[in-house]
Amino acid sequence: MSGDSDLIKLYSGRILELAADIPHLGHLEAPCARARKRSPLCGSTVTVELCLKDGRISEFAQDVKACALGQAAASVVGANVIGCGRAQVARARDQLEAMLKAGGPAPEAPFDELEVLIPARDFRNRHASILLSLEATLAALDEAENTACA
Repeated sequence: MSGDSDLIKLYSGRILELAADIPHLGHLEAPCARARKRSPLCGSTVTVELCLKDGRISEFAQDVKACALGQAAASVVGANVIGCGRAQVARARDQLEAMLKAGGPAPEAPFDELEVLIPARDFRNRHASILLSLEATLAALDEAENTACA
């Protein structure tokens, strides 16, 4: 088990900066789809609302109630998700999961800034919170594709 000093190092200045400045917080006036994901381990939640145009995210909002690591991940997602399609978001989620759980590389652009979360590999209890924003986005995309807004 990692010591307290390792946990303190995990919360780097850049992670805290990202956590303090999450783009697209709040709600959309008329979302096409909405999804909420919760980490059962820590109780963190992320709710995503979005609209699609030509199969790509044209509007995006998120409500983030998570630890600083989950907030940092949501910040990177919020800054880069508009214009992405489902395949790109799914690839980012899969790459982030592989980075955290299997020592894989950071996700590809435009989500490459998730690399800042590499130190969280050793903190398995934080992985679910880190993945929430991408998972909620995928769930909202799935809902949008099953409605008329796709």
